[in-house]
Amino acid sequence: MAGDASDSPGGPPPPADTSAAAESPGPAPRPRGRRRPWSVTLPGCWGALLFACLSFTPSLLPRGGILQGLICGINAALGYAAGVLVARVGRAFADRESRPPRRRSWTGFLISAVILFGLFFGFGQYWQYEIRRLMGVTDYNVPLAVASPLVAALVFGLLLLTARGVRGLYRRLVRLLRHWIGPRAASAVGWTAVAALVWAIVTGVLLDGLVGLANQSFSLRDTTTEEGTHRPTTTLRSGGPGSLVPWDSLGLQGRNFTGTGPSVSAIGEFTGRPAKEPIRSYAGLASSDDAESRAAQAVADLTRQGGFQRKNLLVMTTTGSGWVDPAAVDSFEYLTGSDSATIATQYSYLPSWLSYLVDQSKAREAGRALFDAVYDSWSKLPPDRRPRLFVAGESLGSFGGETAFSGEYDLRNRTAGTLFAGPPAFNTLFREFSDHRDAGSPEVQPVYKDGRTVRFANDPAAKIPPADRPWNGSRVLYLMHPSDPIVWWSPHLVYSEPDWIGQHPGDDVLEQMVWLPLVTFWQVTADLPFAADVPRGHGHTYTTEYVDAWNAVLRPPDVTARDLGRLKDIIAAEK
Repeated sequence: MAGDASDSPGGPPPPADTSAAAESPGPAPRPRGRRRPWSVTLPGCWGALLFACLSFTPSLLPRGGILQGLICGINAALGYAAGVLVARVGRAFADRESRPPRRRSWTGFLISAVILFGLFFGFGQYWQYEIRRLMGVTDYNVPLAVASPLVAALVFGLLLLTARGVRGLYRRLVRLLRHWIGPRAASAVGWTAVAALVWAIVTGVLLDGLVGLANQSFSLRDTTTEEGTHRPTTTLRSGGPGSLVPWDSLGLQGRNFTGTGPSVSAIGEFTGRPAKEPIRSYAGLASSDDAESRAAQAVADLTRQGGFQRKNLLVMTTTGSGWVDPAAVDSFEYLTGSDSATIATQYSYLPSWLSYLVDQSKAREAGRALFDAVYDSWSKLPPDRRPRLFVAGESLGSFGGETAFSGEYDLRNRTAGTLFAGPPAFNTLFREFSDHRDAGSPEVQPVYKDGRTVRFANDPAAKIPPADRPWNGSRVLYLMHPSDPIVWWSPHLVYSEPDWIGQHPGDDVLEQMVWLPLVTFWQVTADLPFAADVPRGHGHTYTTEYVDAWNAVLRPPDVTARDLGRLKDIIAAEK
């Protein structure tokens, strides 16, 4: 534990009380003198210094001073615990007791700490400047950057005190238990009880409390309507006249989806031909009780709107809050000349990162229920009267969208095309395609089965590899940025170097980024909440890329490079 007293400064420990130990061979802990709350060990300090310095190595996204201080403090606490553990193991092999370090050892450490921390802090600022330059980020707060070591010290101190509080609780519990059971059993029961208590507090109190508070907050927000969103006046939108889904039941994101979008005149101006009103069907959490009934309700409204008579039908799996990226749907509607219908449902109030922790099963259930309901109606139509059926989803929406399919052949046989953007690393099919990629292809842009059905693009405006191989039939495209932490985060980062770091990095990732046990995991974890707070084309921000991605999947006739450029300007302006 980070608060171990080994090698701590101070006088020798008092003589051990051998009355109980003499009667039992168990490894009863030796009583120690009372220590100051802020006393530290020299091995722990060396570990904290090393890990704190490594926290300044580059990650995927630029970091502000507060975030850098948080990462540095967490890393320092982990390093302190590692240093204490290494010292304890070393003493066990050497079969010796701990002894206080000499004064010159502390002097050497302090001098080394000032030099090493200063060097890494300086290199860290340079690396952050390079990352911002790659992404075109201009914001940089110098005072916060300077304050990051103070934030790190505060975080480190809080974590150290917490660890020592847990250790103190364990020791008190062991002393109490030894009145009734032997020292070995007391130690085992004490650790088990304390570990269970900590787990219950973290998961049952902190996490459940956070989820409950977030659910309450976001459920209230779900009843609001954003400025600029208006109830549809057309019968071709859910919530509009004649809709089977009431406007008030759509939720915040559902109202955004059906109450906005490109107008008929805007689409007609882009295509140069008369346009139709695009169809949008949606069912919110308040529309029905469960995922299956919501899907059935959305399909019923889609049928009423005439969605199955359109040439193109898009099944869009939402993110946790029910959000549908307008760039994805707008691009689809423009490139299909508005001869399209889009259907989606909501399964949670929470944002994607929190939905993954507590609503992962809901995303899976919603994605499968919606596609199955659409496919059931679609498959009953005469083959020559069926619309082209497409599937799409971003982030957790791609996770839900995948769950309706068993693999490559299923995607190819049951859809006309698929577009998944920013797929999380835990997506089943994404992992299957990436892990079984063709030899020689990098993880940041893998090639699967010669790209016959499934392909991956960092920048779909460029040639999508393998450009020299045919891509016939249904096209499945994964859109992912090399700097997107949602795509690359995994618990395996704790102990295993991924290929995307060991291989040549993407265009917006620094070559100086290296894998470090524990350190890289916390750095990429800290990137997650800010994944979309970067300019488009980087991180988890997908906007104009949808234009080229849908162009590759839809293969619309008579669309020129100039048309795609104009559409990108339209999508960028709307965003």
